[in-house]
Amino acid sequence: MRKLRITLAAIMLTGITLMLCGLASQTGNEWGDAAWIQTHLSWMAKIQFLPALLSITGGHFVLGGLTVIILLFITALFGRIYCSVICPLGIMQDVFAWIGRSKMWKKLGLKKLGPNHYRFSHEKKAVRLTILGVFTIACCMPISAAWAHLIAPYSAYARMVQGFWGNNSELLIIAIITLVVIGIWSLVSGRAWCNTICPVGTILGLVGKHAVYRPVIDNTKCNGCHKCERNCKAQCIDAATHSVDMSRCVDCLDCIDNCAQKAIVFTKNPQKESERTAVKDEKDGQVNTSRRAFLATAGIVGIAGMTASAQHKVDGGLAAIEKKRVPTRTTPLHPAGSKSLRHFASHCTGCQLCVSACPQQVLRPSTDLDRLMQPEMQFDLGYCPVSCHRCSDVCPAGAISLKDECEKSSIQIGHAVWIAENCAVLSDDVKCGNCARHCPTGAIVMVPYEGNEQHMVPAVDSEKCIGCGHCEYVCPSRPLSAIYVEGHESERII
Repeated sequence: MRKLRITLAAIMLTGITLMLCGLASQTGNEWGDAAWIQTHLSWMAKIQFLPALLSITGGHFVLGGLTVIILLFITALFGRIYCSVICPLGIMQDVFAWIGRSKMWKKLGLKKLGPNHYRFSHEKKAVRLTILGVFTIACCMPISAAWAHLIAPYSAYARMVQGFWGNNSELLIIAIITLVVIGIWSLVSGRAWCNTICPVGTILGLVGKHAVYRPVIDNTKCNGCHKCERNCKAQCIDAATHSVDMSRCVDCLDCIDNCAQKAIVFTKNPQKESERTAVKDEKDGQVNTSRRAFLATAGIVGIAGMTASAQHKVDGGLAAIEKKRVPTRTTPLHPAGSKSLRHFASHCTGCQLCVSACPQQVLRPSTDLDRLMQPEMQFDLGYCPVSCHRCSDVCPAGAISLKDECEKSSIQIGHAVWIAENCAVLSDDVKCGNCARHCPTGAIVMVPYEGNEQHMVPAVDSEKCIGCGHCEYVCPSRPLSAIYVEGHESERII
C-alpha cells in the first residue's frame, strides 16, 4: 500500500508541475497538444482543498462543495491521505524528508539528519489553531487575503514552480524564500510545516483525529525498538505508549514497512471496536482496509478527472511587436468573470495557474502589497481575445468564473482612454487607425481631430468597449501607447 501511495503521489506531483510550467504555450497561431494536456490536467488543481473551499462562493457551488465533502469524508474515514497523495506541497516535503533520512548525512557528520533522526513531539495545538484563526480572518478581508495565501499549500507550491520556470524576478524571490524555508525545515523535521503552519493540515487534522481506520500498534508484538518513532516524519508516533496522533499522521504507511515485528497494522480504531485489536491475515478472509483507503483515494482522483473541461481553441493574435512600457492604471484590471476587485482579491489564492495558462501572456503576478502575487492584466505582450476563457477553465478557486465565450463578450472590465500627446497621428503626422481596425466590438471610430480631416484620431464609445486591450496592444506609439485600458472596480454588463 505504501508503493501505491507513492505511485499516486508521483502522478499528482508530476501532473501539477507540468500543468504549472505553462504547457499552454502556443505553436504558431494554433494551440498544440500541450494546451489539451493542460486543460485536462486542471482537475488536479480543482481537487485541492482550499481552492475547492473558496470556489463554493466563487461560482462553483456544486462542484466545489462536493469536492470538499468528499475530501472531508475520506479524511474522517481514513485520516489525512490527502496530505500524502493529493497536496503537492506535502508530497514535496516527503521528497525532502526522504533526502533528509539519507545515510550520507551521518558520513558528513550532521547528527540532526540521517536515518532514525526523528523523535516524537507533542502537538502544538495552540500554535496551529492560532495560525488557522488568523489565516481565516485574513482570507475574509480582501486587503490581506493575498498575504494569507502565501502559506496556503497548493498556492505556495504553484508559486515555486512558476517562480523557477517563468521570468518574473519578484516571483522568483518569493519562490526561493519559500523553497529554502520549507525545504530545510523538511530535511530536519519532516512534516513539521504541515503540522504547525499549514492551515489545511490543521483543518484536516481536526477531522482526521478520530479517523475510523488508522495505523494501530499491537503492543503484544511490539518489542520496543522505537524504529517506527525514529522514522516517522510527522513525529506523531509515541512508541512508549504505543499510540499514534492521528491529527498529525499523514498516512504515509512508512511505519508499517519499517516494523520488522509486523506490530503496526492499518485497521479500525480499537477504541471504537474494542474486541478487535489487530487485523487478521488477508488469507483468512479479512478485508484489507489499507487497500480500501488508497483505492478510495484513487477513485476520487479518477472521478475528479472526469470533470475536466473540454479544450477551447483561441486565435493566436498578431505577430510580436516591439516591447512597450506598461501604463499606470488608476484601477487595476481583473479578468472577465472575476465579478469585482473585492471578489477577486477574496477568492484568488495567487497560485499562478491562470498566468501559466494565458496564451497571450496578458496575466502577470502583481507586486502591489495589497494584491501580492495575485494576477493582473497588462497588454504590452498581447491582448485578451473575446473567444478565450482559459483562465476561467483552469481557476480552481472560483476567482474567475465564465460559462462560455458569449458571456465574456458582454462583460465590461474596463474602458479605453485615448491620450492625444502620445498619438503618432499627431506627433509624427502619419495615418494610423490600428485601434479602430482591431476593436472587436466596434467601440472605436476614427474622427477628425479638431475638424482637421488630415488627422483622423480615435474616439471611444465607452458603452461598447469591454476592455479587451486589443487597441492598447496594437498601438504603434512608443514607449507608451496612445490608447490604454482603465480598469473598473466591478464588472459591468453591456
